Amino acid sequence: MPSVHNEVYLHLVWATWDRLPLLSPMRRERAFEEMVRKAGARRCSIVAINGMEDHVHILLHLATTSSIADLVHDLKGASSWLLNQDSEGEFRWQGGYGVFPVAPQALERVTDYIQKQEEHHREHTLNRLLEL
Repeated sequence: MPSVHNEVYLHLVWATWDRLPLLSPMRRERAFEEMVRKAGARRCSIVAINGMEDHVHILLHLATTSSIADLVHDLKGASSWLLNQDSEGEFRWQGGYGVFPVAPQALERVTDYIQKQEEHHREHTLNRLLEL
């Protein structure tokens, strides 16, 4: 049987409904755990996951048997369902998402970017304030 060589990595990004700050640290942790579980069930593996109160970033290895649209639908749906079970109020993701291919040589750089979201946003906010 022929083998398949697969080096398809994707950087996925999507936001909460209206970019509302709905992802408290506890909610983020629960959502990320559910997304990792759901991705694994679809034979995809999450390399890095992080985000802020209003969006998430995911770097993953896409299984050859998964479509991007179906995978994102499942990740968003499962995490949204889970978060709507808690007492923090209604939760919704925005309808769309961004998807960007990542070369294997760029995995470390993209992983670092995702893992340092808080720092990135803090610096971005500071730079915007200095421009005023």
